[in-house]
Amino acid sequence: MRYINSAIFIIAILAFSNAALLAQETEAKVVDEVVAQVNESVITLSQIKREMNETIDSLVKEGKKSPEQAKTEVESKQGELIAQIINEELLLQKGKEMGVESDAEAQINGRFLDIMKQQNIKTLDALYKAMGESGVDPQNIREMWRKQIIRDMVLQRDVDAKLYHGFTPKEVKAYYEANKAKFTKPETIGISEIFLSFAGRSEPEVREKAKQLVNQLRGGADFGKLAVENSDRPNVKENNGKAGVLNIKDLDKTFAEPLKNVKVGGISEPIELPEGIEILRVDERSSASSESFFDEKKVRESMTYEKLADERKKYMSTLRGDAYIKISESYRSLVSPVLFADERKAEVKKSDK
Repeated sequence: MRYINSAIFIIAILAFSNAALLAQETEAKVVDEVVAQVNESVITLSQIKREMNETIDSLVKEGKKSPEQAKTEVESKQGELIAQIINEELLLQKGKEMGVESDAEAQINGRFLDIMKQQNIKTLDALYKAMGESGVDPQNIREMWRKQIIRDMVLQRDVDAKLYHGFTPKEVKAYYEANKAKFTKPETIGISEIFLSFAGRSEPEVREKAKQLVNQLRGGADFGKLAVENSDRPNVKENNGKAGVLNIKDLDKTFAEPLKNVKVGGISEPIELPEGIEILRVDERSSASSESFFDEKKVRESMTYEKLADERKKYMSTLRGDAYIKISESYRSLVSPVLFADERKAEVKKSDK
């Protein structure tokens, strides 16, 4: 269930954009140079400086550091940042080779459509205009999302999925038998929701509307009908407010506490979030059990999770090994120990045998 409203989405976009604009203004006078070559692509000093300034600005805005502290911390990790950019470039190149760019573009368009629906904006041009008026460059956002999505797709398809499906039935069963305590039935709750957004509205009026809806629902009104008529979730017409079945232990306390004593069929008090108000109905409850049960999907997920970090490291090491990577002499001592750390550990292990 997504408890993230478009208002928060827009705030995140604005934060990114402001950081990027600040970085561009700050680095306008930097004389560019090639820091690294990755196959046919190059990574430039201006790109690195821009990302450093974005990180500094984010740390300051989050209140984690003073400008001076953030600058010192980020500059001390310049080698790690360059190594990260090189790894990212390798994943982007792999994504192009795998042909995932069209799928990534579809996801990006889907994100923009979600914002349009939640903000009641009719056309993409109108959304772009609204973003521009707020100081946000839609193309910058597209590029940020493009990189993020392609990275995730490559790792999910070329590492995660292969690992998940690579375990034999015998291995899966053996893992389950050895780890039965992990596979007991959890306490679950099925819920439906009506979400009222604060975006573009008077907050006191939204709070009053939420109280009225709760009274109507407790008086016997049809939840699905009121959800379709009032909820600001984009897919409410398809699901009538159904939000699915969740593990109680996974619920944030913001929702766990108000739902604690609500019986099946009951309605929660209005739950206020920064972006709006949730009204929840309890559709079902299922008690936890100490008895283990075999669910192949859950077992494979657990096995995958245990090995995923190491497999992703091996994958990145392979990508680096197959690539032409040339780091500028000025930055080699900073970057190489970080970028090739896994390969060096592997060499040490081999020499110890």
